Order: sequence, then structure tokens, then C-alpha cells
Amino acid sequence: MRRYLLDTTPLTALLFSRPAAVSLITSWITRHEVATSIVVYAEVIEYLKSLPHFSQHQAQLRTLLRGVHPYFLTYPILERYADIRRQLRPPRGPGLIGDMDTLIAATALERSLTLVTTDKNFHRVPNLKVRLLPRRS
Repeated sequence: MRRYLLDTTPLTALLFSRPAAVSLITSWITRHEVATSIVVYAEVIEYLKSLPHFSQHQAQLRTLLRGVHPYFLTYPILERYADIRRQLRPPRGPGLIGDMDTLIAATALERSLTLVTTDKNFHRVPNLKVRLLPRRS
């Protein structure tokens, strides 16, 4: 049963074998508790394209994702996205977060998952369960 949705920074940290990410997330992968959004994949790929040896990193990412279920965008996720944007828009809400982050949050909400991230802005999203990791982990 999936319980966690990885945001971009934790997935990238896992890809680059950062010890804190490996120790936390590896057990979740073993128990099939972790997923990510295809939007996160896009953000990680964008980052990897700025590094030397892109093809090697891309292959490593795809190997890693064999154990991390990707959620694709669906109509219910996109409708949830629209609801979140309306809730966060001032004057009713605390202010918008980026479109990509809103899509990631909508995926976590629609799939009833806890979002694992280093980004405090996700706390603005109503009813989103967030596990905030220290940025330096």
C-alpha cells in the first residue's frame, strides 16, 4: 500500500545516494509505500539536463523508478489542482504556490498520500499531509 509521494528534492537526493534520503526512503521502497508524480520526473529531468553525463543520470533515474510508482495526471487530479488554486488565491487564501507544486500537491491529495518534501510552501495547501525534511539531508 502506497503511503508517501516523493517531491523533487527527496527523489533527487535518493538518486544521488545522499545518506539521509537512502536510509529513510529505501525501506519505503522495499515495502512498496512510495510513489511520485510524473511532474516530479519532469523537474528531476530538467535538473539532470544541466549536469554532465545526462544519459547516465537519466538511466539511473529510470532504474530507481522501477521501485517508485509514478502517478500520471488524470482528470480528477487536474480538477483537484483547480480547487487548490482557487483556495490559495488571495484574498481567500494565503497565496499561490507554483503550478508544478500545485499539481504535485493535487496528486498527493487525490491519492491520499503524505507528501515528502523540503519545501515549506506545501503547508499552505489545505488538508495536505506533509512530511517536511531538513533541506541539508
